Amino acid sequence: MEPGNSTLESGFILVGILDGSSSPELLCATIAAMYVLALFSNGLLILAITLDVYLHVPMYLLLGQLSLMDLLLTSVISPKAVMDFLLRDNTITFGGCALQMFLELALGGAEDLLLAFMAYDRYVAICHPLNYMILMRPSICWLMAAISWIPASLSALVYTIYTMQYPFCKSREIRHLFCEIPPLLKLACADTSTYELMVYVMGVTLLIPPLAAILASYSLILFTVLNMPSNEGRKKALVTCSSHLTVVGMYYGPLTVMYILPSSYHTSKQENILSFLYTIVTPALNPLIYSLRNREVSGSLKRVLGKWLLPVHPTF
Repeated sequence: MEPGNSTLESGFILVGILDGSSSPELLCATIAAMYVLALFSNGLLILAITLDVYLHVPMYLLLGQLSLMDLLLTSVISPKAVMDFLLRDNTITFGGCALQMFLELALGGAEDLLLAFMAYDRYVAICHPLNYMILMRPSICWLMAAISWIPASLSALVYTIYTMQYPFCKSREIRHLFCEIPPLLKLACADTSTYELMVYVMGVTLLIPPLAAILASYSLILFTVLNMPSNEGRKKALVTCSSHLTVVGMYYGPLTVMYILPSSYHTSKQENILSFLYTIVTPALNPLIYSLRNREVSGSLKRVLGKWLLPVHPTF
């Protein structure tokens, strides 16, 4: 068997953030806690948006899609990382590595695009409130969701196939928390310079236009908010927008460093920290920042959970 084909049978070894940590048990517990938080917070939000008719509005339809993406994204990474550490088995099959890479790229790319559409939704709601239900009617919202999912999935499929066709003969050890393009290319024993340029183009395409759209939307929102006559309305709009921009910064910042800056600008340890932020931390915090502090969502959860948890007393 040729050295470059050995990984087809033997797979890879994930030597990620837990292996290089001075307190791996604490970090493993943190990952597990963040996953449980992401599971419950995103799950509750999806439940409320699905079952409560009061939340069947454009903003919450998009938030439901974001929660679904976050829930799936962290489920691709966190459970395996925790189980690998507990079982002391960091191996992953060639097919498992390819699947993990595809799902991470597809879900991450879809979230990149969706956050831009969510910024547009806020722009229309604040700057053009009278036309909101026309510009953000349900058919438009579902189209936005489709545009987020489909191109990102197709792009992820192409890049996953192209990445996995390289011969990996330098080592079986991926010095990363999961299978991702930049650390995997370091194991290739062929020239990857052209493909690294393609990865850079993908990063620019999926990150810069959505980020530019987000910044443009919130700049227009800020201009409108500052001219609002009502102090209460101004405060509410600023709080909402600041929370959204916090999510944007937490997500786009690490991704930009990972996929746009040259690999010489960050070490394997820094790459692990960056991926930890956008695949584990952000999915856990998004629902708390975006929705669960919202009065409408809190009221919805009380109504939905109340129907399930409160006993129905018969009337005579």
